[in-house]
Amino acid sequence: MLNSQLFFVSLCVICIVMKFTLQHTAPATNARAGLMETDHGTIETPIFMPVGTAAAMKGIFHRDIEQEAKAQIILANTYHLYLRPGMDIIEQAGGVHRFSSWNKPMLTDSGGFQVFSLAACRKLKEDGCHFQSHIDGSRHIFTPESVIDTERTIGADIMMAFDECPPGDAPYDYAKKSLALTERWLERCFNRYAQTQPKYGHYQSLFPIVQGCSYPDLRAKAAENVQQYDADGYAIGGLAVGEPTDVMYSMIEVVNAVLPENKPRYLMGVGTPINILEAIDRGVDMFDCVMPTRNGRNGQIFTSEGTINLRNKKWEDDFSPLDPNGASFVDRLYTKAYVHHLVVCKEMLAAQIASLHNIAFYLWLVGEARKHIIEGDFAQWKAVMVEKLGRRL
Repeated sequence: MLNSQLFFVSLCVICIVMKFTLQHTAPATNARAGLMETDHGTIETPIFMPVGTAAAMKGIFHRDIEQEAKAQIILANTYHLYLRPGMDIIEQAGGVHRFSSWNKPMLTDSGGFQVFSLAACRKLKEDGCHFQSHIDGSRHIFTPESVIDTERTIGADIMMAFDECPPGDAPYDYAKKSLALTERWLERCFNRYAQTQPKYGHYQSLFPIVQGCSYPDLRAKAAENVQQYDADGYAIGGLAVGEPTDVMYSMIEVVNAVLPENKPRYLMGVGTPINILEAIDRGVDMFDCVMPTRNGRNGQIFTSEGTINLRNKKWEDDFSPLDPNGASFVDRLYTKAYVHHLVVCKEMLAAQIASLHNIAFYLWLVGEARKHIIEGDFAQWKAVMVEKLGRRL
């Protein structure tokens, strides 16, 4: 069990603890609007967090992420920052906020998923995960303790616990053993968290991650177990890794029926605009996904009327704005024909325009969801939006 005395001492040294206020719940749904207060600013939920894996969104200035896309919090990754530039550089810079010139809230993933998906020769043991770097083949080990130490050095406002992310189709016996290992690692994460202090003068939360693959009993058990730590928030991991969409939605319902209502819920790595609205409907507050930038680099943009593949020849003489309803300057400044031309020519600017558009759209979408939750007509608005978002233009 968590050493509660150490945990209490740790919190007493810190002046401000992250606060979550549940403001509204939409009628006939579990959709929620809330506020998360951190030392780097307040976050309105539901919220989408752009993914800056190496403390940067590919091809986009932080200025535009903040001023055009209206991002309130961004995500960076422990695995990637640990390998490059390394913790000595991050600490010398004064933490990731100063290193990257981002003054709003940040969240760091623990690196568990990246070890699962990128690292070669991965070996899981009780002490931690032994792996080789995907960059140069060098050998490393992540333990629950070393990951917490690394996240303390990075200095994000929200840290994620170290877990194993098993394949979505893992057999029940493997999923059960994996969950047991994740839960033992979680206890070690919180013990280390209690024994250490933030390095840069601001409070850092630690969120547990609920695993359990696609098995309702394991998911419910995991959601019960994490509550012993009375964390500032809880994450749902291990979804959108190959399981059918309806199974993902079902697992969200199972977990959120168990998690406390007075803490934020973070669905990791999800997803399409429709996925996000369906998860909001089921009570999720926070999201991240690489899809806006990854798909943008391949010429696909999401709009309030449907999805556009700018590679298609049909756009070569369409001189209408990129997205008349768009939320960023690129939507008004550039035409579909021009961006189609850039995509076909493989110009770097194409990826920049499409990525910024997509991130701004995702943030507009969760902002609209919040507005309709507060106004009380989320269910009706969502039904209309899901139909539109499913269109291929």
